[in-house]
Amino acid sequence: MAFRSPVSLDQLNASSRGTLIEHLGIVFTAVGEDWLQATMPVDARTRQPFGLLHGGASVVLAETLGSMAGLLCVEDPSREVVVGLEVNANHLRAVRQGQVTGTARPVRIGRTTQVWEIRIEDAQGRPSCISRLTLAVVPAAGPA
Repeated sequence: MAFRSPVSLDQLNASSRGTLIEHLGIVFTAVGEDWLQATMPVDARTRQPFGLLHGGASVVLAETLGSMAGLLCVEDPSREVVVGLEVNANHLRAVRQGQVTGTARPVRIGRTTQVWEIRIEDAQGRPSCISRLTLAVVPAAGPA
């Protein structure tokens, strides 16, 4: 199992309140032994002016999933956190309405870096975006 502690979808969603994640309507919906899933609506918040799902919104979904999954893999989140080093995305299919579902799965979970693949699909299960996220595991900052 990749995740070091039990995962509560309610806690993950609660941690998103008041952030870009909540603003875009991203909701964590399922979790497995080594994967995390979330949905995002395709609506006025996430479309570009031509009526298609904005590629940047897909990248936000991908980075959200990979980063949260990565944080669930660190030994002690009070001492270590993850931060993004690099994210890429291949946009494969246009989506105009409904919702998309992203699933993050680890490629490599190391002591200092992690690599995650995030597959985003439309409501019919067709891939709309494939993304890869590289994370650095760094010391957590002290109290602000």
